Amino acid sequence: MTESQRPQNKLAKHAVNVHKFGGSSLANAQCIERVVDIIRQNCQLNDIVVVSANGKTTDSLFAILAHTDSADLTAALSELEQQQLLLINALLNEKSSKQLTQLLSTDIVQLRTWLSNDIIQHRNDILAYGELWSARLLSALLNEKICPSNSVDARDFLVIDNEQNCAVDHALSSAQFKTRLQFGKLAVITGYISRDSRGKTCTLGRNGSDYSATIIASLVGAHNVTLWTDVDGIYSADPRVVPNARKLHRLPNGVAKELGRLGNPVLHAKTLMPLVNENLSHHCHLHVASSFDSQVAGTEIGTFGHIAKQELSVTYLNDLILAKSTSFIGDSVEDLTENLGANLFRKALVEFTPICADAKQGFIVINQSQQKALSQWLASHDIEVTFIPTAIIATVGHNVAQRGDIKARFKRSLKSAQPLFLVNSKNNHSVIAVLAEPCSTELLNKVHHDMTKDSRHIGLLIAGLGNIGERFLELLPAQLNRIYALENTHLVGLLSSKKALINNDGIDVNQALSLFKQAAKPYNNDELLSWLSNHPYDELIVVDITPSEDFSLLYQDFLTRGIHVIGANKWAASSDTAHYNNLVNTADRNNSLWLGNTTVGAGLPINYAIADLNNSGDTITAIAGIFSGTLSWLFETYDGSTAFSTLLINALEQGITEPDPREDLSGRDVQRKLLILARMAGFELSLDDIDCTNLVPENLQRIGREEFLARANELDDYFADALADANKKASCIRYVARLNVDESGNIQAKVSLEVLPQTDAFANLTPCDNIFQISSHWYQENPLIIRGPGAGRDVTAGGLHSDLVNICQQLAHKQHQVKIKGLN
Repeated sequence: MTESQRPQNKLAKHAVNVHKFGGSSLANAQCIERVVDIIRQNCQLNDIVVVSANGKTTDSLFAILAHTDSADLTAALSELEQQQLLLINALLNEKSSKQLTQLLSTDIVQLRTWLSNDIIQHRNDILAYGELWSARLLSALLNEKICPSNSVDARDFLVIDNEQNCAVDHALSSAQFKTRLQFGKLAVITGYISRDSRGKTCTLGRNGSDYSATIIASLVGAHNVTLWTDVDGIYSADPRVVPNARKLHRLPNGVAKELGRLGNPVLHAKTLMPLVNENLSHHCHLHVASSFDSQVAGTEIGTFGHIAKQELSVTYLNDLILAKSTSFIGDSVEDLTENLGANLFRKALVEFTPICADAKQGFIVINQSQQKALSQWLASHDIEVTFIPTAIIATVGHNVAQRGDIKARFKRSLKSAQPLFLVNSKNNHSVIAVLAEPCSTELLNKVHHDMTKDSRHIGLLIAGLGNIGERFLELLPAQLNRIYALENTHLVGLLSSKKALINNDGIDVNQALSLFKQAAKPYNNDELLSWLSNHPYDELIVVDITPSEDFSLLYQDFLTRGIHVIGANKWAASSDTAHYNNLVNTADRNNSLWLGNTTVGAGLPINYAIADLNNSGDTITAIAGIFSGTLSWLFETYDGSTAFSTLLINALEQGITEPDPREDLSGRDVQRKLLILARMAGFELSLDDIDCTNLVPENLQRIGREEFLARANELDDYFADALADANKKASCIRYVARLNVDESGNIQAKVSLEVLPQTDAFANLTPCDNIFQISSHWYQENPLIIRGPGAGRDVTAGGLHSDLVNICQQLAHKQHQVKIKGLN
């Protein structure tokens, strides 16, 4: 394929990132095609790809090593060859397929020779073929479909001391690596394998390809390493065993390293070593993502602030041995310098890198496979030791050993298990319980529940920093401190119409506005949506306190991404029927919550009341009331002693009306509010179905604001006449919204100026109050009435906080499904 014929991709000649693909990500032709697409979308030409063996190839090679029967060996080799041929023929064109088939045939001949003559000498050479074949195949496919590529055998540059330590000769490996890279070609490198200083093939252990990827990142100074695997991140427990495990979106380096050491199924124990080297001049972040769902944000490992440092997880290891001796006992591990036994204990820590150790109790815990070596080592020093089969369960998090509340909770959760010992890790990132029995599924789930039940992190983004937005932020610190449902809610974003301040590590709620003024930067909607698509929280809530129709058009994008919306903004809830229904359906499909209590009635619980009646089985037959605080003030105050225009200008000067009072007088705001309530009640209605009386004469509707204000006295005669006619009937004038449903189900809805008796419930309100009257099957003779302030910064901000608490309470019971595609 020529360069012009290749599909468009994002490869360019800059940046160095490392992408590692695990065996399950490369298991079959479909998986490999998916990987090619990920490379097209996420890699750049000078990036580096590291691969594991395809699927279970390494397991097959281990099985072949164990064959003693010649016929069985021949059959196993033939099956292995056929598996590789299937991949080659399914993916490559005729020319490439022929080349790789010939190379494979040569490899199989070499395998037979080694297996027949000297298995022990060539054991690691045999195991290396899985990665070699995988890199060769992927590179050939990239050459056909994406870009120039070359496969690199890591043994040609990567040098370690031995298989036990796997310590890298950084200077030599780096120098040799530079000679293997070909400019303008995407390198596909074998994971898992290397050489020692004598030139012998070495492996880096199970899941060693992850370690290969981070070693290579350190050699080239990469800023990011992505481990593409079969789960979409690292979880708070093994998701195969704990169904309620939650994704850990961001992990500090030290915590991730401790998780890998203590048996996390995704993290190799040595993976992070090259990335936390203090001698490196840059910070490298590690990402864990799913090749089966590449659009889902995975887990990022690196340097973060307080939100990421609050994460907790639980891990376990069975099949361990506790080695205990009185000769080991000392005041502390660091103080073991006084006697032979103590010195030997200290050396044992270096020699066997135990899971945990306690000098005061005189024991270390190791893997069962190490028991024989440790026994011989101690016997040579004439030390008596007792071995006890054990297991461990640990809670892991940033400095958990220093957090008394976490340790106390961990102890309580283990009460029934009666652990033998409780040990702090040396780095303080874990508290480890040593168990006399294997850790059961039941115990793991119980401890996980007790440790992580309150650990969900909710990000909060506030859009609109005007009068009400400022008041919302003023109330937020106290709310976060006293409302249990908000315990793990963090302010992470502030938006005005033109600027944004977004901080994944959280924004200090006590200084939010001043921080916004200092650090906010211009943004556009694409940049905002890009951040929202990759936010590192369990849930994200956008609080829309803007009057912007343009911002409301983003709701579709928010809800599609599973983001929850609290809206004081009326535009979306009163949009055309097709758009509104699409928003509701999108929210349902993506388990997104959309609340808008303050779109009508500020903080009054009218939406809650309607929802409660519907959910309880009642049927609403009528909704009526005065829904505008501005029009409430105008008509409660207007008694004819002052011209209506004078009153209107006075209201404008007090901030009671919109900047252009025609917005209030048009009735459109009331019309939208009635539509919102109608939809809340279950009626399918559009704005056109609601008759609306515009109180502005037609000749004043289309002129400029200043001209309208100058001619406002043209309103006076109309309102004076309407008031005089009402007074003759011992009545008053009020701007009223009404919706009625007849017995046949027909709906009549209008907003208009009405003449009401002075005894009417709508006639005697405190100026600016709203009133809502609901008739239903349960409330027929005596309708339900809700009355109170329908505007104002305090009540509106309070209504928004009510929605925030409501939404967080609902999210506390939400469960995310863990996506596993065959985790090994």
